[in-house]
Amino acid sequence: MKLPELTLITHSENKPSSDLFNIFDAALAGGVGQIIIREKAMDSARLLAFASRLRDITNQYQAKLIIHSQADIAKAVNADGVHLASSDIAEIPSMRAWLDMPNMTLSTSCHDLEELQQSHQFGADFAMLSPVFPTQSHPDAPALGMDTFKKIATASPLPIIALGGIDANNRSQLKGFSVATIRAILDAQDPKQASQTLLSA
Repeated sequence: MKLPELTLITHSENKPSSDLFNIFDAALAGGVGQIIIREKAMDSARLLAFASRLRDITNQYQAKLIIHSQADIAKAVNADGVHLASSDIAEIPSMRAWLDMPNMTLSTSCHDLEELQQSHQFGADFAMLSPVFPTQSHPDAPALGMDTFKKIATASPLPIIALGGIDANNRSQLKGFSVATIRAILDAQDPKQASQTLLSA
């Protein structure tokens, strides 16, 4: 499958909702092709409202919307997919059966080749391989580095999105790979320009 070149992962902590949705809109205008909602601190009601609003915005840009873990929310807002943590890889078949939505993708977070192979075995559509570089969101996780990342990605049975510490300074090292980021866009003074820079790099 063809993956969006640039994915934005949400992180609403310490940001007013009005600012966040302005950022999302600007990022999509700058070329972000997919947004993954990863909001573990939100209760179900708030997450549903958040996802519904973002579904409307992504539809305007013909961009994909994926919900982390919460398959019920994904189904309710007609999202494009559900993303699962590596600990939930084995849940893919039962989740796919429950969703009963053939066009909805199921993807996983992976950190090594073994997890990628397991994800493929259980029927994932694609995977995010991380962390490529040191990252603030998982400061204790050892970075793969470019050599290891490319070795694993080349051997992967699934399409790969690179994640972890990716910004305008190192994006060019991942030429040919789809990438995902959080802070490089969410914390940028100009999210639209930041997105365009990541795409052009």
